[in-house]
Amino acid sequence: MSKIAVLGDRDSVLGFRALGLDVIFADQKEEAVRELHRLAREEYAIIYITEDLARTMMAEIEHYQHAPSPAVILIPGRGGSLGVAQRALKSAVERAVGADIS
Repeated sequence: MSKIAVLGDRDSVLGFRALGLDVIFADQKEEAVRELHRLAREEYAIIYITEDLARTMMAEIEHYQHAPSPAVILIPGRGGSLGVAQRALKSAVERAVGADIS
């Protein structure tokens, strides 16, 4: 069975525990980067990261965007969407098709 984790501030990610996902709390970039690398080493298939946290560590996240696993997916935090996930998805689609399709 594939492992799935959610990384972010406590208020944003705690509810995912009820769905059976592994929840990791991180508020600071250094802590989040360390946890992201640990989760990747432990062969998590999917790692969800809140947009608030992700925007502080985009270089580290981009490292995993070109790897087959883990899939790093940005999700809105408790404050709602910041548009970071939407921009990342748009960029991925542009790379895949070779053009801006919006």
